[in-house]
Amino acid sequence: MNRRPGFVVYGLLIAFALGSMFPLYWSFLVGSHTSEVMNSKLPPLLPGGHFIDNAQRVFSSVKFWKAMTNSLIVSTVVAASVVFFSTLAGYAFAKLRFRGRDPMMVFVVATLAVPTQLGIIPLFIVMAKLGWTGTLWAVIVPGLVTAFGVFFMRQYLVDALPDELIEAARVDGCSMIRTFWHVAVPAARPAMAILGMFTFMATWTDFFWPLIVLPAGNPTVQIALQQLQSGYYVDYSLVLAGAVLSTVPLLILFIFAGRHLVSGIMQGAVKG
Repeated sequence: MNRRPGFVVYGLLIAFALGSMFPLYWSFLVGSHTSEVMNSKLPPLLPGGHFIDNAQRVFSSVKFWKAMTNSLIVSTVVAASVVFFSTLAGYAFAKLRFRGRDPMMVFVVATLAVPTQLGIIPLFIVMAKLGWTGTLWAVIVPGLVTAFGVFFMRQYLVDALPDELIEAARVDGCSMIRTFWHVAVPAARPAMAILGMFTFMATWTDFFWPLIVLPAGNPTVQIALQQLQSGYYVDYSLVLAGAVLSTVPLLILFIFAGRHLVSGIMQGAVKG
């Protein structure tokens, strides 16, 4: 149990890491060449010197700055809302005693089995009646809370938050809200960081619903990438340069939230 991993383990980890980074590197590789790179018999092995030019073409071809801003607003608001409401509901399902708690939790989990595509038409009708079609509200509001987030936080708080801490807070005179804010939230911080990061990623890369409800003049970043492609010809250098640019905010998020991700994983590890 105390042995350190050997060369085989590290070799497999390095191989998986390189395999995971290869799509991003290939996108940068193609995005740094001209459009003729896809017509060559041999694929490029080293980056070219045209990435800045292709990046400028991306911003001049579509409203990429506006798309990046829209995606940043939508992803940040949705991630913050999902983390807050999921933590609040997860705390209630995990530690509070009320009638119908378990059947309600089963119903929440059961909604995960319903494909998102089944609700697109009624959701669009609701957005149209509210007058939100074509605005960011139509993308933000349907994602303010998720069943997966509630289930995830509930499962985490069941074991991470001892009942004795809640009882001690009640004895000290804390109200329900103060107990949640000062006892549950600190205990749930690693899981909140993980849920927020994954929700931000899922919202940033969402394509289907923004394509339906947003116009071409008010796109998110994934819609802007789709607009870079024409009907009969695809400039892969242009498209992949845009794909690399759209990945930069996610890389920055991983850099700043990485330590919370590791601490959340290690939270459930067995300490010897």
